[in-house]
Amino acid sequence: MPTDLLHADRETPLGRVHSRSVGSRRDGVAEVVVVQGIGVSDYLVPGLRELGRWTRAHLVELPGFSGSGEPPHELDVVEFGDAVVAWLRAADLGPVVLAGHSGGTQVAARATLRRPPGVRGLVLAGPAVDPRYRSLGGVLRAWHRNRRLEPPDLDDAHRPERERAGLRRVLHAVRASLADRLEDVVGEVDVPVLVLRGADDLLCTEEWARALSRAARDGRFVSVPGAHSFVWTAPAAWSEPIHRLAAQVG
Repeated sequence: MPTDLLHADRETPLGRVHSRSVGSRRDGVAEVVVVQGIGVSDYLVPGLRELGRWTRAHLVELPGFSGSGEPPHELDVVEFGDAVVAWLRAADLGPVVLAGHSGGTQVAARATLRRPPGVRGLVLAGPAVDPRYRSLGGVLRAWHRNRRLEPPDLDDAHRPERERAGLRRVLHAVRASLADRLEDVVGEVDVPVLVLRGADDLLCTEEWARALSRAARDGRFVSVPGAHSFVWTAPAAWSEPIHRLAAQVG
């Protein structure tokens, strides 16, 4: 694990939640809390460091995955969101922008819907699951096509975490993600919503990403370079648009 990150563990009713933090609080700028994607979190560390250049940023790992503890049972998206809410309450932060990437967008949206203290904005980066691919076969085929656009070292980064979680748990999380309709949640969120999409993303269409931004009460859309995992290949790309939102709501 990178030595420049501060590691912490907090107990929640849904399992121990591990987090990594970097940077310092800044007056007038919200902190950023990033929710991991399905089964993996290490690939988000470069993007976390970019956020840490201008605020304190935290990467939250979900029960059953990465460095977090075992859940009492296999969790669905709503329960993962409840675990994030419990972490936020225990962390006792100031103003926060809650961000998720890929399947983490659904968890972040569900957590925001609970109106946890301090959450002032929501970021959906490469949001899942695009209705065009909302079946196990459909999403796996889209993932395979997008994978050709990603660098080989991304698989190297993912492999240890996927092996630690196990195929059964990862597939359960994928099915839970497929069963959750982000479009039904985002319109109920009462904070500004920023939707980010990699310009070459083959898992999240521009049509879907823009539709989510329009469905939000206060939504905005930004295209950034890269495919689905732009947070790995171009980690600085999401920093500026998130900084603008964090300064607006901080």
